[in-house]
Amino acid sequence: MRTYFHKYRNLHIWLLADCILLLAFFSLRGQRWLMNAVAEGFATPLRRGLGRLCYLVPFSVMEVVEALAVLLGIGYLVWSVIAVARAGGRRRERAYGLGLGALCAVLSVWAGFCLLWGVNYWTDGFQDRSGIYAQPVALEDLRAVTEYFADRVSETAGDVKRDEHGLFAVPREEILENSVHAYDGLTEDFPFLAFDDPGVKPMAFSRLMSAMDFTGFYSSFTGESNVNVDSPACMLPSTIAHELAHQRGFASEQECNFLAVLASTTCSDPAYIYSGWLIGYVYLGNALYSQDPEGYWAIREALPEEVRLDLAYNNAYWAQFQDTPVQKASNKVYDGLLKSYGDERGIQSYGMVVDLLVAYYRPLCGGE
Repeated sequence: MRTYFHKYRNLHIWLLADCILLLAFFSLRGQRWLMNAVAEGFATPLRRGLGRLCYLVPFSVMEVVEALAVLLGIGYLVWSVIAVARAGGRRRERAYGLGLGALCAVLSVWAGFCLLWGVNYWTDGFQDRSGIYAQPVALEDLRAVTEYFADRVSETAGDVKRDEHGLFAVPREEILENSVHAYDGLTEDFPFLAFDDPGVKPMAFSRLMSAMDFTGFYSSFTGESNVNVDSPACMLPSTIAHELAHQRGFASEQECNFLAVLASTTCSDPAYIYSGWLIGYVYLGNALYSQDPEGYWAIREALPEEVRLDLAYNNAYWAQFQDTPVQKASNKVYDGLLKSYGDERGIQSYGMVVDLLVAYYRPLCGGE
């Protein structure tokens, strides 16, 4: 072992540095003041600086980096197998060095992610900064807010372009172009949301993202908001608003879902307004159905035909990927990632958006 240490001294120093960084993060992440300081003084400026560079090109730099990483990983694996096979009596030593190099690279990426984005799971979130907190939901309040959203969806369904079948038909290019104005209606009430939005980028591998059950992805390494443009367009505006919430440094998925609804419904663009009410209705309707199926169907059947067509199309699109090995593996990995950063509910945290929606919109429905 001593021989290995001296031969691969630099790799062992690299490994030690990675371990120290990761240990420091996981030991200190509970210190809110420290995480706020790291995020505000280092991580956020660096992410936004990287974003300014990456937004100089129209394509997703994140996708290019990921594709190169996959190719590099495959190439490194093939080269390592050949190198070990040719090492003769030094195969064990050669395998050790190659494996150690791969481990160091993976840990460095993990440490970089913790520094650039992981700290945001432990900083002040939207609830802390706005004073709007998720609260336990009474069934009558859930029913009232769900009906309120259904009414808003019905009112705005006729304000968007539709095809000959009655389906949402606003061009994706138009939706992407208007993404820079998605948060214009919120900054007066919530000044801390002010940000010079660079927009979002369509993903070339959108179909693959659908198979993995992703509608969008914010890359902390490139500072880019990327969206799946293969999935139904009626949900694209709210997906964009969700990713732009991540751009503002909010890591919590439930808070970003809530902000997506809030931003979209206060935007001046009819496509965003409709999409915001629609996705909010979906969150609330799913929660209501689990508690009161009859109440859910009473509201659902009152929706206009155009809305039901959009919902049916959206459901049919995602049904083709349901319970596939790729989707299950993707959800399992992402669920583990969320839990590793302190979100004990994991992927189920998406349901918490209902508590925020009811708390915020209940007064508009006559509740207290």
